[in-house]
Amino acid sequence: MSNLRADSVIACLDCPNHVQAVLEASMWAAKNLQAPIGLLHAAPTVQHKEALDYSGYLVADDGTHLLKQLTLEEKDSNGKLRDQGRLLLRQAQSYCEQHQGRYKHQIYYLHRHASIAESLDYVDESAQLVILGHQVTCKDTLSQLIRASRCPALVTHESFKVPKTALFGFDNRPTCHALLEWLCSTSLIRNLNLHVVMVGEENERNKEALREAYARLTQSGISCKKALIQGHDVTSALMYYQQHNELDLLITGAFGESRLHEFLHGSNTRKLLKASQTPYLLYPKM
Repeated sequence: MSNLRADSVIACLDCPNHVQAVLEASMWAAKNLQAPIGLLHAAPTVQHKEALDYSGYLVADDGTHLLKQLTLEEKDSNGKLRDQGRLLLRQAQSYCEQHQGRYKHQIYYLHRHASIAESLDYVDESAQLVILGHQVTCKDTLSQLIRASRCPALVTHESFKVPKTALFGFDNRPTCHALLEWLCSTSLIRNLNLHVVMVGEENERNKEALREAYARLTQSGISCKKALIQGHDVTSALMYYQQHNELDLLITGAFGESRLHEFLHGSNTRKLLKASQTPYLLYPKM
């Protein structure tokens, strides 16, 4: 039976240098969302990818010895991985219990013997939010994991500061409109001072779209400001605005552009993931 609980905040512990930040971000999110925390450790079983020299074990007309040796070695390695994973999960739970303050989190383990990509796919449709360290330690890049996800993701660097302000990068695309509705309904960012910022031409179409987004947010009880920045380099404009206004959190839709736009101009999501120095909340493409 699955341990996965519905509407959890999933803390991905695959990134050693970011475990503490991931846990702190998870406790902040879980408190705001009134959600349990699922501590996810994903470790695929060991596969022999190298050509090891077992010539000393080979006996004429007997191939079973080599097979047994391979099986025993793999079993031993997998056992060590499981033990390391259990220890990490216990330490992570202990850290949360010591730092949770007055709000007592519901914490449980998800010890998966699969890749991080397969594990995220497993939690995708049940979780409210996934927390990831910026430097993932798997063959999939961070942008590949986020592109494949159907769940909002919060990416943190090696330290996490509880945000009080945030920049919402609004681009008037379908994914961003879905993100707008989610922001209006979620309690995650309810107490943040939000700047809704659009980068583009200063024309009536963009002004009206920005006004409508601003109105929708304020009607939902979110304190916010709005700004339209004329320009074409979305990443540079958003990074400058965020740094100039000292905003704690970046929020955008993930991979909202068409594949053709990505091919011709590159992905703004990839560029922002690389450039951002603050926690970054991404909403999955619709």
